[in-house]
Amino acid sequence: MPAENARRTIRILTWIGIATGVIGGLLVAFPNVIGDASPWVQLALGIATLVLAFRARKIGIAAIEGFDGRLSLAAALLGFLVCFFAGQAAFGILVAVANP
Repeated sequence: MPAENARRTIRILTWIGIATGVIGGLLVAFPNVIGDASPWVQLALGIATLVLAFRARKIGIAAIEGFDGRLSLAAALLGFLVCFFAGQAAFGILVAVANP
């Protein structure tokens, strides 16, 4: 992949990853916005953030000499945080359903 195409792809993947992470973070902060499906949507957004961020890092490391990647690393950390807090909420729902 040429360096210019790689830079554009990295930029797109990273910013979409940050956007999904921010939306997931907002849902973690305000879980009552979408009701009972909130933890599952948060998990999906967190996983999407991780996939996009690590895909951007992979392309950057492979195609660009001296790739920095701090922004995609920040997106990955945001994805981990969203998955962590959403996983806690989802686990709490599963425990509540299993123990009537």
